[in-house]
Amino acid sequence: MKIVHKLIVVLWFLVGCEKDDICTEDTPTTPRLIIEFYDSINTSVKKNVANLKIQGLGAQTELNFNLVDQIEIPLKTIDNSSEFTFIINSTSNSNLTNQDNIRFNYTRNDIYISRACGFKTNFDLNLGNGVEQSNPYGDTEFWIDQIEIVKTKIETENEVHIKMYF
Repeated sequence: MKIVHKLIVVLWFLVGCEKDDICTEDTPTTPRLIIEFYDSINTSVKKNVANLKIQGLGAQTELNFNLVDQIEIPLKTIDNSSEFTFIINSTSNSNLTNQDNIRFNYTRNDIYISRACGFKTNFDLNLGNGVEQSNPYGDTEFWIDQIEIVKTKIETENEVHIKMYF
């Protein structure tokens, strides 16, 4: 009987343990939203954004970009929307500074990776209201002329999800 108990304990350890409890760098993680910027007049031409500051609603940190035509921003994994203020020419002391509020609405899909890596979250932008744009403080001028959802499923960072034209 002792041999049977020992065999059961050994089998339990073999079946109950994962092969490797290390989360490697190449393990897929929660993807960020990929946004590309384009010229609003010649819509096939990418356009660099100068001194772009992005502040998440309720976030303590901000993201700063300069002279880039593509950015990555994280979405909230505990809510079905994320709202950001996009401020162009943020380091300017002139009337060139302008900000637009952008809200991304989505559903979340939590996926178990492993015990060591935990979960990752993929997102599906809502079809009817995936992106909502507003102006803070009664500002009547948007600096972002148009927003296009290119890909509703946010599963990797290998493709563009949103195009913004200005």
